Amino acid sequence: MYAHPHIPLVVLALALTCTFTVAAQDSIPASEIPTYHSAVSEVRITFFATDDNNHSVATLSKSDVAVVDDEHVVRNFRNFTHSEETSLDVVALVDLSESVAPSHQTAMNDVLQMIAREQSIPSDNISVLAFGGALAGPSAATSKGASASLRPAVLCSSACSDSVGRLMAVKSSGATPLFDALLFAADFIAHHRRAGARPVLILFSDGNDTISLHSSAEALEAVLDGGALIYSVDLGPARQQTSGSAFLRRVSEATGGRYFSLPASKDDGAAAILSAALDDLRASYVVSYDVPSHQAGFHSLRVLPTHNLNLKFHSRNGYNYEPNDR
Repeated sequence: MYAHPHIPLVVLALALTCTFTVAAQDSIPASEIPTYHSAVSEVRITFFATDDNNHSVATLSKSDVAVVDDEHVVRNFRNFTHSEETSLDVVALVDLSESVAPSHQTAMNDVLQMIAREQSIPSDNISVLAFGGALAGPSAATSKGASASLRPAVLCSSACSDSVGRLMAVKSSGATPLFDALLFAADFIAHHRRAGARPVLILFSDGNDTISLHSSAEALEAVLDGGALIYSVDLGPARQQTSGSAFLRRVSEATGGRYFSLPASKDDGAAAILSAALDDLRASYVVSYDVPSHQAGFHSLRVLPTHNLNLKFHSRNGYNYEPNDR
């Protein structure tokens, strides 16, 4: 079962005890919002903070943080600790459709740079997937019912440095099954996730979908269920905020990652984005508290600074609660 597609601010985990959804926004209809059920009355949130320069903040105390759960301000936490996750499992998902052809070479160079330069992640923890109309082939796999000509492909799932020739030979063309590709990536992560590693999906795309069989809500449900943070790199026109850009921002916020525009990442490419993900992992905290209200239904959620108002906290922005006696 997949997690939720409400569109929130970043990574909340409800210990085997709550139910939650992510708040719906924009184009995602309420009828498509899934929920997921469990039983206890403790909320557990994983989050990180960034400063006004968008850099991770490594040192926080519980007095620096307040949680607003619906109208209830929570400062009395059961637990406030650094996250225990210490390593990343990285999947690059590259859009090869015709709409991003002008940026395709830059994106592939970024991926190759990430593979070559990132020494802190074992080579077996880096995989590269791609999607677009030209990707039919024996290594391709697909979401149920998708045309063979639109199958996402696993370009490499380990030892990607040995696959440089194949990565550079891939060409851009065809339609954009972005939502289907996100489901494919979520399934890939579920089957290849390494124990003790935090899954991170680096998505290179313009954010526009032209042909998927699945909806944006189903795509978000899939990636949220997989627990991966999405760090999206916008391959759309420079300095233009499109509907695709808005989707990339939303999906990054929903999972706890970040959004980058291509110009902002050109100097260091995917290596810089991966460095940001590593910094976020090292700066992540876990906070837990008793559910302040046992009213059934959706509870809005915000994590806010109490002292330094320049800090921005990244976490999911809601959950769906059902009392134990239901």
